[in-house]
Amino acid sequence: MNKKLPLIAIIGRPNVGKSTFFNRMLKSRKAIVDAQEGITRDRIYGKMDWEGHDINIVDTGGFIPNDAEIFNAPIRNQIKQAVEEADLILFIVDGREDATSSDRELAQIVHDIGKKCILVLNKCDYKELEENVYQWYELGIETIVPISALSGRSTGDLLEIVIEKLDLINPGSDQVDDDSMRIAIVGMPNVGKSSLTNALLQKEQSIVTPIAGTTRDSIDSQLVWYGKNITIVDTAGMRKLAKVSESINTIPL
Repeated sequence: MNKKLPLIAIIGRPNVGKSTFFNRMLKSRKAIVDAQEGITRDRIYGKMDWEGHDINIVDTGGFIPNDAEIFNAPIRNQIKQAVEEADLILFIVDGREDATSSDRELAQIVHDIGKKCILVLNKCDYKELEENVYQWYELGIETIVPISALSGRSTGDLLEIVIEKLDLINPGSDQVDDDSMRIAIVGMPNVGKSSLTNALLQKEQSIVTPIAGTTRDSIDSQLVWYGKNITIVDTAGMRKLAKVSESINTIPL
């Protein structure tokens, strides 16, 4: 019997290590990671396994409140959609720093929505940094876990708490039948790949703007058509290497 897998949403402001953690959970480099802010824009889905439990996980762009830059409003909408559909929120912050106004505003959004949430203090690469955990209780989130997504430090401890929060007890009981097909949508920049994806899904899954290179990551979306499970993969625009000014922006031909 098919059963819907639980979904975890990863949220946080830019450059706190969301995509690094996402890639570690998937054991693959699915999300682009770069020192430049604002790399992740759309919701990026994947499936992870922990001790026999299959869990869906979604990465989101960095939260920047009240900013008029063309991508930030759509990114905030993508975060909102991810949080609304999630069973558990992983709110990632930079454990080496103090809470910022963006952290506080995002924490308030989490409280307003009322979903289960774990505050993840990332970049705690050594034990001494764990002492910073106490100052983060000001955000009002009860469960706080210090980790290092880059090295993997304490990520196992975090996942044990995730399993507990999701009430997953019996390994294998949350398995689903995988009878899906995958369709990749490819093409040059600005030919309407993301618009086609959104039209097929009948919702704003991918951010659409007139700017070439808006989509940077490959984005998996699920569609059921006459009982058939279909994964639609929206991809970045393809360009010749001579025309690519940013290595993160496109798929080279």
